[in-house]
Amino acid sequence: MTDPKSGDQAFLATDSRENWHEMTYAGALSFARRRYSRSLDGVDVVVSGIPFDGAVTNRPGCRMGPRAIRAGSTQLAELKHFPFGFDPFEHLSVIDYGDCYLDPHHPDGIFSAIESHACLLLEAGVKMLSFGGDHSVSYPLLKAHAKKYGPVALVQFDAHCDTWPDDGTRLDHGTMFARAASEGIIDVSASTQVGLRSYNDSDHGFEILTSPWIHRNGIDAAVDIVCQRAADSPVYLSFDIDGLDPAFAPGTGTPVAGGLASWQGLEFVRGLAPLKLIGMDVVEVAPAYDHAEITAIAAASVAYDWLAVLAKQKGALQHPVGRL
Repeated sequence: MTDPKSGDQAFLATDSRENWHEMTYAGALSFARRRYSRSLDGVDVVVSGIPFDGAVTNRPGCRMGPRAIRAGSTQLAELKHFPFGFDPFEHLSVIDYGDCYLDPHHPDGIFSAIESHACLLLEAGVKMLSFGGDHSVSYPLLKAHAKKYGPVALVQFDAHCDTWPDDGTRLDHGTMFARAASEGIIDVSASTQVGLRSYNDSDHGFEILTSPWIHRNGIDAAVDIVCQRAADSPVYLSFDIDGLDPAFAPGTGTPVAGGLASWQGLEFVRGLAPLKLIGMDVVEVAPAYDHAEITAIAAASVAYDWLAVLAKQKGALQHPVGRL
């Protein structure tokens, strides 16, 4: 008789804290093999895709990002978290809610649909881990979070400032943070942009830690500045995968040379444990330009590390092996 706990736990699991072995190369895809569910009872974090790329300014394709990130996460579910040495899902109830339904034939309703989707989840008391989609999806997500938490401290990991001039009508993946700042959704005095390597005439009040600065001064120095600046504010992490160098994340629509390495991105996310983390998005993964899934794997890994940090904040004890 087939063991009921063999494979396809995305559909077969009855508890969102369950975790059993699956063939890495087989089975139903969900993020880190989490249970697919629309029930929010007892849930800490909801994983949700936002498959929209109608606001890109260069190469399209990141509407396929959520699917690619899920595929890139399968191996993460096999072992305890590195380097923390615990299973985050023993301490954190996480479900995969599936994707936000969007009607591409009515583009004027896209952002309101995303905001409504996020408000529904946040009102239930869960945190959101969202997968884009292009970076414009962060705007309605931030609006929903600000309704619950008030103005949020944005920690933006990115190659681009995304604060290009906004005339009040233009909204794309390069203008949304200028719009959010002008509307008071973001508290720029507590916010930091990390990894930038594109020029803008104004910093809009953000602290900007450029990629060259981080290469010279290190991730620990960047984390210290971010934590000091955000202090006790509610912190929303927006991780644009093009913040990584194209050598580590070629599968994106607007790659820029000179970025950070995968290990730096992971170390950065792990360093945010002192902060009041309220939500995260990982955006701009465009699998058509990827090679050997390295972009999708990097995106899945930073998302998984964010969940591990939340588990650590809930009291999960570290059991590292080796020198860290």
